Amino acid sequence: MQKGTISQGAARGGLIAAMAIFGTIGIFVRGMALPSGVIALVRGCVGAAFLLLTMAAQRKRLCVAAIRKNLPLLGLSGAAMGFNWILLFEAYRHTTVATATLCYYLAPVFVVLASPLLLRERLSVRKLLCAFAALAGMALASGAQAGGSDGKLTGILLGLGAAALYACVVLINKRIPTLAARERTIVQLVVSAAVMLPYTLAGGLPRAAAFTGKALALLLVVGIVHTGLAYALYFGAIQALPAQTAAIFSFIDPVVAILLSAALLGEPLRGLDVAGGLLVLGAAFVCELPERKPQRRTK
Repeated sequence: MQKGTISQGAARGGLIAAMAIFGTIGIFVRGMALPSGVIALVRGCVGAAFLLLTMAAQRKRLCVAAIRKNLPLLGLSGAAMGFNWILLFEAYRHTTVATATLCYYLAPVFVVLASPLLLRERLSVRKLLCAFAALAGMALASGAQAGGSDGKLTGILLGLGAAALYACVVLINKRIPTLAARERTIVQLVVSAAVMLPYTLAGGLPRAAAFTGKALALLLVVGIVHTGLAYALYFGAIQALPAQTAAIFSFIDPVVAILLSAALLGEPLRGLDVAGGLLVLGAAFVCELPERKPQRRTK
């Protein structure tokens, strides 16, 4: 083991913890009577500050030259990240946390469908079938096939919009290979906060009475724990784990979110919800598996 690296066991533990933390964010957002723009703004500011402090504690510095070189793409992805949070937080308010989370988890499917056009990657039959399976699962879980209230439909559309924006972040990040993931995220968090500030001010700040002790505590938890700490654990873990392991462990996030929404918020889980959720997550999982290269026959 090289000096400064962590063991595989510690890395897996850190990644599990990070994914479990990410899976609880919907519960905390639902507990705040604050505009989504305010929550996104605080998350960006506090999360960036936390990650900068961790880098300072490790005596690491930002690569200014690489940041300056990729600043246009970082700015675009940071803005997409901020508005992605706003749409997701609004989705939590209009539909169940489980439905919003499943909508959000269609982001990998959007990346797969957009990759042939934007990244010139081959779209295999397996990935195309996975995309259709995930969309079918989303239709089952959301109740779209049976109709639904306008509020729930709004939540579904907001969740899908958040997924599309997150897919944009992923696709843009693929064009920034020269910058480390932690540094890239710090800049994106700073940009997202900078973009959210005028957006939040334009929408009008909530009254001081809205910032109750509970709301402030939840804001700090979302900023420090769900952003700073979770990202720090995540980046520390993925440096020591294979990419495929990290992709598989990422499915802890939606499972935790769905289970907690039923246990803590009393959100009902129908048979179709479970079947649709399994179809979405299963399709996303299979889509993450590496393609097998055809073996050459030897004479």
